[in-house]
Amino acid sequence: MQSQKRAVVFLAGAVLTLAGVAQGAAVPKNESQGPNMPEVIEQYSANRRSLSQTYPVEISPTHIDRMEKFYRNELAMLAAMDFKGLSHEDQVDYMLLKHKCNSELHQIALEKEQDAQMKPLLPFAPAIEEMMTGKRLMQRPDAQKSAASLAEMVKQIDEAEKKLNPNHGGANAATKIDPMVANRAAMATRELQRNLRDWFTEYNGYDPDFTWWVDMPYQNANKALTGYETFLREKLVGLKPGDTTTIIGDPVGHDALMADLADNMIDYTPEELIAIAQTEYDWCLKQMLEASREMGYGDNWHAAVEKVKQMHVPPGEQPQVIKNLVDEGIAFAKKNDLVTVPPMAEETWRMIMMTPQRQLVNPFFTGGNEISVSYPTDTMTFAQRMQSMRGNSTPLSHAEAFHEMIPGHFLQFYMMSRHRPYRRAFSTPFWSEGNAFWWEMLYYQKGFDATPAERVGALMWRMHRSARVIFTMNFHLGKWTPQQCIKYLMDNVGWDVDNATAEVRRSFNGSVGPLYQCAYLMGALQFRQMHKELVGSGKMTEKQFADAVLHEGPMPIELLRADLENLPLTPDYTTEWKFYGPHPTHP
Repeated sequence: MQSQKRAVVFLAGAVLTLAGVAQGAAVPKNESQGPNMPEVIEQYSANRRSLSQTYPVEISPTHIDRMEKFYRNELAMLAAMDFKGLSHEDQVDYMLLKHKCNSELHQIALEKEQDAQMKPLLPFAPAIEEMMTGKRLMQRPDAQKSAASLAEMVKQIDEAEKKLNPNHGGANAATKIDPMVANRAAMATRELQRNLRDWFTEYNGYDPDFTWWVDMPYQNANKALTGYETFLREKLVGLKPGDTTTIIGDPVGHDALMADLADNMIDYTPEELIAIAQTEYDWCLKQMLEASREMGYGDNWHAAVEKVKQMHVPPGEQPQVIKNLVDEGIAFAKKNDLVTVPPMAEETWRMIMMTPQRQLVNPFFTGGNEISVSYPTDTMTFAQRMQSMRGNSTPLSHAEAFHEMIPGHFLQFYMMSRHRPYRRAFSTPFWSEGNAFWWEMLYYQKGFDATPAERVGALMWRMHRSARVIFTMNFHLGKWTPQQCIKYLMDNVGWDVDNATAEVRRSFNGSVGPLYQCAYLMGALQFRQMHKELVGSGKMTEKQFADAVLHEGPMPIELLRADLENLPLTPDYTTEWKFYGPHPTHP
C-alpha cells in the first residue's frame, strides 16, 4: 500500500511537471507537499537561461513574444499557489519571483516601444531573424535563397543610407530621426551583425553548397552592416570618426523613471530622490569643510581635494598599495566584529589591472570576484596618465578598496555562492552597490578614515554618490545635457575632466540602467534605516545584521526588510516603505 501511494504521488508530480514544461513555467515537483520555492526559482532561472540562448536575437519579435509568454506563465503558476499556506521565507521567495516577472514585463513593454521607433532604420532585421529562426529549428538553409537574401540586404542598406543621408538629398528624412533612436539602431545593428555571423559560421565550411553560394554575399553583407553602423553614428547621431569625448544619452522621461522606481520598490519620485541626495550632499559638504580646515586650506575645500589627488604613488607601485588597503579594510571589520570573514574568503580574493579601453568608462577601480585596478599604462597620453593617478590616489583608494572586496562586493559574491544561491536571479544594484556603500558610511562613522586627507577622500566618494543621483535624475528628466552633468561633477565633487567624462559616459552609454547610479546612495540609505531598526534597537548585533544580509542574498531591500523583520506579506504587496521619511523636500 505504501509503495502504491508513493507511485501515485510520483505520477501526480510528473503530470504537474509536464504541464508546467508545456506552458514554459517552473512548477513545484510535488504539490502534495506544498511548493518548494527555491526549486521553483531554480527552474525559473534555468528555463529563462534556456530561452535566452534559444532565442538570441533580443530585438526580434520572436524573442520578445516568447519571453513575454514565459513571464506570464510564471505569474499564472504563482497565482495558482496557496500563498497563505506558505512559510514566511517561502512568501518572500514568492514575492521575489512575482516582482521579478512583473518587472521583466514592464521592461518588455518599453523594449517594444523602442523597437517600433527603430524599425524604419533596420529594414534588414527581418531577414536576419528568419535566418536565425532556421538555425534555431536546425533546418538546412536553402543556400541559393540565402545568398539572394544577403544580396537584397546589401541593397536595403544602400537604399536606407541614400534616403537618410543629408549629403544625398535625404536631409528632410534625416532631420526626423531622433539621434538617440539612431544611436539605439546603431547598437542594434551591431547585435544583428553578430547574430548573422553566428548563423554564417554554423554552416560555412561544413555545407559545401552553402559555402559556394553564401560566402561572398555574406562578406558583402557583413561589410555593409559595418558601414551602416558607422553611417548611423556619424550622419544621424552626429559622432565624428574617432570621437571619444561626445556622449549620446537616452533620457527615459518621468513616467519610465516612476515605473522603474516601482519595479525596484522605491516609494519616492525622481524629484524626491534629488532632494534626498541634496540633503546628503549638504551633510558631506559640512564634513568636507571641517577636514579642509584641518588640512590648512580653510573653506577652500577644492584646494584640499587637489592636495588629496596629488597623494598618489608612481606607476608600478599601485598594486601593493591596493593590497595593503584591502588588508586594512579586512582587519578593521574583524577588529570591530562587524561581519564574519571566512578564512577562505580572505585567502582567495584576487587582483587584475584594468585595460586602458575599459578605463574610458571605468576611471576608478571596480570589484566583484576580483578587484580591477585603474592606473595608467604606457599607451595613455601624459594627461590621461596624470588623471588616472590623481583619480586613484591613496586617500581616495583608502575609502574604496574595502567597498570592492571585503566586506563589500567580493564578500557579497562569496556569500551568494554559498547561501541561497538561487536568489542571484533577483540581483539589484540597490542591494549590491547599496550594501557596499553602506559599509563606507559605517566605516566612516566608526573612525576608519583617521587622517584629514583620508576623510577628504572618503567624503569625495560620498559627495560623488549624491551627485550621481542629482545628475542622472536631471538628465533622464530631460533637464540636463551630458556636458552639464560633467561640469556638475567637476564643480561639486572635484573630479578632473577625463574622470568626470568617463563617469558620465558610463552612466548613459547603455551599459547600466537609468537607476543604477541612484542605487548606491538610495540602497545605502535603506540599509542605514534597516540597521537603525534592527541594530539600533538592540534586536541584532552588528555582525548578526551584516551576516543576515549576506546570507539572505540579493533582492529589493524592502523585501529584505520584510524578511529580516518578519513583516506580514500578501500576494498583492506593493512598496510602502518611506525609508527617508515622508515626502522629502529641499529648499
